[in-house]
Amino acid sequence: MSQIDNPFHRGYQNPRIVRTLLITYEDDCAPVWRPLHTSQAHLSDDDVAQFPCLIGKDFALITEGQEVPEDLEARCQTEGIVRTVVYAVAADDFDGRQMHVGDTYSEEAAREVVRRLKFETGFYSRCWEISSAHITEEAGRYLAELADTVVPSRFLFHPFRIPYSPAIGVKLIATPWTDENLQMIEGTTAEALKETHRKKGMPECLVEVLHLAALADVRMLVFDADAPILAGLKLHDDE
Repeated sequence: MSQIDNPFHRGYQNPRIVRTLLITYEDDCAPVWRPLHTSQAHLSDDDVAQFPCLIGKDFALITEGQEVPEDLEARCQTEGIVRTVVYAVAADDFDGRQMHVGDTYSEEAAREVVRRLKFETGFYSRCWEISSAHITEEAGRYLAELADTVVPSRFLFHPFRIPYSPAIGVKLIATPWTDENLQMIEGTTAEALKETHRKKGMPECLVEVLHLAALADVRMLVFDADAPILAGLKLHDDE
């Protein structure tokens, strides 16, 4: 299962702010959007809006009151007017593609959108409660037995019982369980960790669920018969 199909993945990744200019040129041409060239990134919105500019393929340059190097000017074939400054919010999709989330008209508003998308504590949606139907009864007993013993640290998870409840929780460690992160923290790989779990008798359905959750950087996972079913995750309630 690819990351984009992983039902534990949530939201956009790496939300960020991109200042762009809405530029018009020639009466019969549609407006275009361009960022300022990095050499003029220090200019304030008041130094940019309603000023003439040069339009390049990937950037714009303000001309009034600014010195434009000849090599940059040569890369801009069209003259235009900056009508307004827009603070776009961009983010990455699960497959790494850059996505346009929306536009705001001030840096302060854009920062607030990004703050809400990121949930600054960094722990939003890292705790999941899902139906125990996503694992077999055998897997549930396996977790319950481990919850009553000392789990080796190399397993990178700790099951625990929830008082006065049949639910079983799992704390996942060193997430996300990607090759890069596991190699850096534990000197292992995701596949090697899977084999460690299998060799210790972990049912395959539990291997799959724990590794999908850990790949999505989940830190707490609770299996409860009364919890909702997670769409896209295999069910084992009739096995």
